[in-house]
Amino acid sequence: MKKNGRPSIPRKTVYRLSIYLRCLARLRENRINTVSSEALAKAAGVKPTQLRKDLAYFGTFGRRGLGYDVTDLSHMIANELGTSSLQPVILVGVGNLGLALASYRGFEKEGFEIIAAFDAAPDRKRDKELKQPILGMDRLAEFVHEQQVKMAILSVPAAVAQEVTNALVAAGITGLLNFSTVMLAVPEDVIVNNVNLAIELENLSYFIQN
Repeated sequence: MKKNGRPSIPRKTVYRLSIYLRCLARLRENRINTVSSEALAKAAGVKPTQLRKDLAYFGTFGRRGLGYDVTDLSHMIANELGTSSLQPVILVGVGNLGLALASYRGFEKEGFEIIAAFDAAPDRKRDKELKQPILGMDRLAEFVHEQQVKMAILSVPAAVAQEVTNALVAAGITGLLNFSTVMLAVPEDVIVNNVNLAIELENLSYFIQN
């Protein structure tokens, strides 16, 4: 699939773009206006050739000897990632993890806003009050359609994860951040990013072995 007339960008490149954007944000906070490909690549933990290859998907940027304009490159990447304005996101599953995710204010800084949460027991008393409404699952399809939401965070028990995913896809969600421990079955046009903390710790465990 193509976007804006260009070939589709590899998923690993999209991931690195997010890293570049955060490196550029730190440069802007420090009032640094230009950065070389070598310096930006080092900050992002990649080789300069990889950085230039990733940015080449969008045309030619930077000038030899002068480097990249930090603000211009930030805006270009943010536009490409769709985070130049707040994107609405819903959260499904307001247990302990869901409550923490919905309370996290850092999402808005990165261009995302959790506008509502959904749960099978929306009226259950919780340890913390959320600024977002907590709605019943029967409101899901109508809300997604009315608010034109395309992304959802899934933090439900494994036993119901696939069932909830089916409902989200049917409602029009095309991007899922999955905190459940289940590998979800979705149509080809739906993207799922899995966040399994146990697997990440297991990975770390391997690398710290003597």
